[in-house]
Amino acid sequence: MIKMTIIGSSSIDLVVTTSKRPNQGETIIGESFKTVPGGKGANQAVAAARLGAEVFMVGCVGEDNFGETIINNFTANGVNTTYVERVTHSETGTAHITLAEGDNSIIVVKGANDYVTPDLVEKALNVISESDVVLIQQEIPKETVEYVAEICFANNVPLLLNPAPARPISKTVIEKATYLTPNESEAAILFEDKDIHEVLKEFPNKLLVTEGKNGVRYYDGINEIVIPAYSVEAVDTTGAGDTFNAAFAVAVAEGKSMEDSIRFANRAASLSVTKFGAQGGMPTREEVEGSL
Repeated sequence: MIKMTIIGSSSIDLVVTTSKRPNQGETIIGESFKTVPGGKGANQAVAAARLGAEVFMVGCVGEDNFGETIINNFTANGVNTTYVERVTHSETGTAHITLAEGDNSIIVVKGANDYVTPDLVEKALNVISESDVVLIQQEIPKETVEYVAEICFANNVPLLLNPAPARPISKTVIEKATYLTPNESEAAILFEDKDIHEVLKEFPNKLLVTEGKNGVRYYDGINEIVIPAYSVEAVDTTGAGDTFNAAFAVAVAEGKSMEDSIRFANRAASLSVTKFGAQGGMPTREEVEGSL
């Protein structure tokens, strides 16, 4: 069993389902409302655990009912919460999600996730140094991402940086990350005014651009390759990217080839959108392997 450390956000998703998005100043009637565990870090932790990894989560929640729900959900999914701290001076993070017209739009309130600091990461240095791979995202402070890139590089631990939500990343962090997995819009922000095909050539077998239903694009050192996605009827696309990242990290840490790792991750992501909730449809290992 591989060991993974995931450093990132935990939140509660407040999800409204509606037939269409309201225009500015417009009020419409929604179809349903649910609260479910989410946050990019938490999503990736749960997805990796369901795929058979030993997972340690490093994060923060508030001293509120939402925080309790998140920790209980980690425990139920086999995620180690030794390094999940409860902070008394901030509420648990929330994500306000509208599901409409076959896609989602999201507003994130970071709350306690702003306290996922380098000091918190230091407490987990032993488990990080022993990990087969570390995952991190950008719903936590920028300095934490930079610090994690430094310590992973120094300890020769592979780091997957999922640069979402998009914000500029230093060249140093990009160089020290082992894998970088933006979607198309995030790649456009990271590599502003650059041709993405040329950027892919700069980062062979490192930069994976996820293109939704069109698949994943990367450069293998010789050719630019697109690994196609799997066609499914989507119920809720929230968390599909997190499932992809977790599944890719699991597969590549187990020694699968780049192409096989992406195919495994694409299949896991496609299954994840067939049920409601960011984590609701995240598949088990058996489900992914049985459907490949």
